[in-house]
Formats: sequence, structure tokens, C-alpha cells
Amino acid sequence: MPPKKRPRANATSLKMIGRQVAAARVAKGLTQKQLAALVRLDEETIGSIEQGRRRLMPNVAELLDFHLGLPGLLTVAAHEMPDADVIPPWAEEFLEHEREAVAVSSYENQVVPGLLQTDAYAEAVFRSCVPVLGEEEIAGRTAVRVGRREILRRKEPVMLSFVIWEPVLLLRLGDREVHRDQLTHLRACSELPGVSLQIYPLKHSRHPALDGPFVLLETPDHQRLAYMETQRGSHLTSEPNEVSSVERIYAMLRTQALNPDETRAEFDRLLGES
Repeated sequence: MPPKKRPRANATSLKMIGRQVAAARVAKGLTQKQLAALVRLDEETIGSIEQGRRRLMPNVAELLDFHLGLPGLLTVAAHEMPDADVIPPWAEEFLEHEREAVAVSSYENQVVPGLLQTDAYAEAVFRSCVPVLGEEEIAGRTAVRVGRREILRRKEPVMLSFVIWEPVLLLRLGDREVHRDQLTHLRACSELPGVSLQIYPLKHSRHPALDGPFVLLETPDHQRLAYMETQRGSHLTSEPNEVSSVERIYAMLRTQALNPDETRAEFDRLLGES
């Protein structure tokens, strides 16, 4: 008998847990800012959890239970939360901000930035996931990823800057044709108005961004956000010190990376060898 399929997370379950967090916080006489400081998150993240816009991760739930004096209620709820939908709850808020952003700066050291992926490359990324995804989920996630490319040709001008670590371009996800088509697409994107694309070469003996990939966003009201994704979740923050730290890292990356013309020449070289 096949195992019972686990239900998917929905807005109702996320909002229910969020209300529990909010009620417990108020009962303790804490503000969102005070609770955020106790669990070492930013106020915006606590607000998103309470509003049901962000999935409550088990490690965060344990901290909340401790500081709110709860007997493991939130931890149990976090562990029993159904599987995430096609768009993980912890990524939904970021994608909303990305769609409306007036400026996006992205550093990648694992795969091609999502906004620059071809259909076939995006599918290859999701086929590499562990645990393995089903065909329906791969198709759904690929469709969402591909849909994000609309920002490249949005009517309202968007300033887009990308720095990609060289090993990403050497990794042949999919097959040779997928790899070549992705390089060709990157070369074409580098010519788009408002797009700056730079390769960070392997030859450097130092690297300012070894902690992983990130995205910097500027919203229409000029709020600055930093987004960092991990294996099982993400961190979206508007906290000035955190955003400033990530911005300094990105500035160093751009300074040390190949300039746009050198990057285009490197794409031509890689295409000549592929």
C-alpha cells in the first residue's frame, strides 16, 4: 500500500499558527521588535510569521516556545506543517518585492540567478533537488521561475545587476545543449538595457562572499531589502545594519569581478569551447 500523500500547506494553516504566535506574544506583553530581538530575527520576519505570510521553521518555533513560555505548542505545529506549495511560503514575500522592485542586485555561487535561467536550465535545477520532486511539482516550480523573467523587459525601467561566480558557468546542469543555451542566453542578457552582468573569476585568492548567495532589492518607496536563502528557508530583512553589510559585500564583488565588456568576452570564449 503506497504511503499516504502529505497535504500541502495553505494560507489558512499559516495564518492559524501566526495568530497563535501573536496571541502568545501579546500575553507576554512583548512588542514584535522585542520578540524579534529575543529570537535573533528582525521585526519584519516576526510580522510576516504572525500574518501568515512566512512559514514557521522548527528551529524558530523552539525559540518562540521558550521565550513565550509555551509547552512546545509552536514546535509541534511547525513539525506537523504540511509540505510547502509550489512557491515555498518563505519565498513568497521576497517574490512579491522582486516583482515591484526598481533595482535588483544578485550574487550567485551555486546556480545561474533565477531571473536569468532558461526554461530547460530551470527544469534541470529542480530535477537536481533532494528529496526528488515529482513531475507535477517540477513543472509548477519551473513555470514560476520562468515567469519571473518578465522583469527583464518590464515597461517601467528596472536596474538589474548580477555577479556570478565562475564555477557556476562551468557546471553543466542538464546536458551539453542545456548548458550551451544557458550561456547563449546569459550573453544576450548582458546586452539588455539596464542590465549589468559580471563574472567573478576563480583566479582571486580571496572571496568576500563565501557565506553564500544573496539578493539586494530596492522597493518603489526606496526601502532597501536583503534576501539570503539557505537549504531549508530564507531570511528577508530591512534592518539597516544587515542590509548595509550585504551592500558592502556586493560592492567588493563588483569591484573585483570582470567588468561587463570582459564578461561578454568570457562568455564568447566559453561558447567557443562548449
